[in-house]
Amino acid sequence: MKTKRLVISTILGVVFGFVCLGFASGGTFALQTALALNIILSRTLIGVAIGISRFSCKHWSLHGIIMGFVFSLPTGLGAMLGPEDPAFSHTAMLTSTIIMGIIYGFLIELITSVVFKAKQ
Repeated sequence: MKTKRLVISTILGVVFGFVCLGFASGGTFALQTALALNIILSRTLIGVAIGISRFSCKHWSLHGIIMGFVFSLPTGLGAMLGPEDPAFSHTAMLTSTIIMGIIYGFLIELITSVVFKAKQ
């Protein structure tokens, strides 16, 4: 296992977890502590999965997109359990959580593989 890749992608996962928490905090409802931790840990998990994954894809970007999608599904489904905001339905919450997970996975993989040149 390449420790450099794991450390970089995990740190990026934590950073994007706090970015995602900042976006999620902008709504009309106050976020519960459990939901805030869920958001941060979900994005951190994407970073860890990218760091330890040996799943080979044709391109690094596809790897990040797949990992972001797979590891955002539980958070997206869990987000549907909260109170529904009339301006933001459960379906919109599920969709936006998964799309943002795909974006964060792509960005984590981009920074890890291209900027820091930490190959799989």
